Amino acid sequence: MIEGESWSRRQYHVNTIIVNEGDLGDSLFFIEEGELRVMGRVDLGENKHIQPGMGDLKAGVIFGESCLHESLPRIASVMAITEAQVLEIKGKQLIDYLDSNPEQGYVFYKALFEILIGRLNRSNHTVESLMAWGLKMHELDRYL
Repeated sequence: MIEGESWSRRQYHVNTIIVNEGDLGDSLFFIEEGELRVMGRVDLGENKHIQPGMGDLKAGVIFGESCLHESLPRIASVMAITEAQVLEIKGKQLIDYLDSNPEQGYVFYKALFEILIGRLNRSNHTVESLMAWGLKMHELDRYL
C-alpha cells in the first residue's frame, strides 16, 4: 500500500474535528499518537443541541471502520483532545490489499472483530447503567 495513494498520515491540533457525524466516508483511521474524543449529537429542540462525549480513543486504536466496505455517513464526530497523528486509510485500497494477502486479511479481521465486540460490550454496559439510573429516578419520582 503506497503512502499518498492508499493512505496518508495527518497531524491534528487540539479541538480539531477529524470526522463529522453525517459526512460520507470511505476510509478508516488508525491513531498513531495522541487522544481523540468520539462525540454524538443530541437535539434538544428549538434549534438547540449538545454534543456529549461518548468515549475517548488512544494511540493504537482504529475508528471509522463502518465505512470500510462502502461509502456511508459517519455515525459520530471525532475530535482531537491532544495533539494527534492519525493514519487515514482508504477502504477500497485496504480491501484490495487484504484480498491479495489473505493471511494478513485474517489477522486484520480477527483484530477488528475483537475491537467491535469490546465496543459492543462497553455499549451494552452503558445502556444497562442508564436504564438502571432511569428506573431508580422513576421510583424516586413516585415517592416525591
